[in-house]
Order: sequence, then structure tokens, then C-alpha cells
Amino acid sequence: MKHDHFVVQSPATPPQQLLLLFHGVGDNPVAMGEPGSWFAPLFPDALVVSVGAPNPGGAEPGREWFSVADVSEENRQARIDAAMPHFCALVRYWQEKSGVMPAATALIGFSQGATMVLESLKAEPGLASRLIAFNGRFGQLPERASLTTTVHLIHGDEDRVIEPQHAVKAHKALLAVGGDVTLDIVEGLGHAIDNRSMQLALDHLRYTVPKHYFDEALGGKPGEDDVITMI
Repeated sequence: MKHDHFVVQSPATPPQQLLLLFHGVGDNPVAMGEPGSWFAPLFPDALVVSVGAPNPGGAEPGREWFSVADVSEENRQARIDAAMPHFCALVRYWQEKSGVMPAATALIGFSQGATMVLESLKAEPGLASRLIAFNGRFGQLPERASLTTTVHLIHGDEDRVIEPQHAVKAHKALLAVGGDVTLDIVEGLGHAIDNRSMQLALDHLRYTVPKHYFDEALGGKPGEDDVITMI
């Protein structure tokens, strides 16, 4: 599957984990590889890849996952839905190439890349076990959540591109449908990733125990479809 990408780290032995990074509008996989370099030393057995969006967007060599020209609350979800099959296919491509299953896959996105990561939870539950969204949002809030996917929302409280209220609403909506989700609002941060937000993401991947592990230990194993539907 031909697409723009930047390999941040490829272990000498078969990878045990897969970390995929997704950039925002007007950015590119090489630039998003810089945050990826934070993850690599802590996960030496992981294949870490920054994946490029398919469409030109913004200044060269900028790319975008879907067009933001005249985007609105009314048309955003349709644009996301149109872009989602390609996004999910990219994730599956790297899973197949690396031999890493969804249970050991983490999707990490910033801005529009974070939106695609979050929306994949709705489109294909169980595509990955960990989702980290820096300064992103859902197109429309979810009405169900995967019981096997842990979501971490990280957002700057001074973000004026994607307002932090979107992260707060996403956190509340996922909790309401039984999702495994955490939220960190970073004080004084705009639409960016800084050392503090990166450390929150690293700590989440290293130390957070997925909720479904506890549920299974207590005998509350997920059903066959691994989702809870809003009543």
C-alpha cells in the first residue's frame, strides 16, 4: 500500500508493539516524527511510524486527512466518514507488515490526526488497544465505546483552533457509554504539543492499566462485539 510515511524506529528483531502517529492539517509525517522520537527510546521493541495523510493541504509539503475548506459542524462528520476507510486500511497495513495485533497497537494523533484516531473508535472498534489524542475532537460525539480500547485525551486549555471544550465533552460522552477514557487539560498550552503533554502521553502508555483487565478479573468479560450501546 503506497503512502507517505516516516519510520521513526524499526527494531532489529520482530516488533512486539506498533505505535502509529498521525499529523494535523498542513503538516507531514517527517515533522510528526519528532514527537515519535520521544516514544521510541521507552519502547525499544516497538515499530514507530509517522503516517502521512493522503491529500495535499496547506503549504507544501503539507497534507490533510480531509478538506477543511468551508468545514462546518454540519459537514464535518461526512468528510471524516469519507476519509475513514483509507485511514483504517493504513492501520491494518502496518499491523500486517509488522505482525503486531491490535492488542499491541497504539494510535497517536495531533489535531486533525487526533480526530481521525478518535473517530476510528466509532468506525472500527478494536482497531487498536490505545488511542492518544492531542488537541483533537470527534466529528460527532460517540454513542458507544469499545471495551478493549483505552483512550487518553490531552488538550491545551488555551487552544483556539480546537477548543478544549471538545475534549471535555468527549471525555463525558465516552464515560457515559462505559468507555475507558482519561482526560488531561494542560494549563497555558495552545494548539500544540509541549513537554508536559508529551510526558502525560508517555506516562499513560507506560503506567495505565486498561479498564477491561480489571473487568475481566472481576468476571465482567466483554461480549462478542466488545461494545456498549447507549440506552
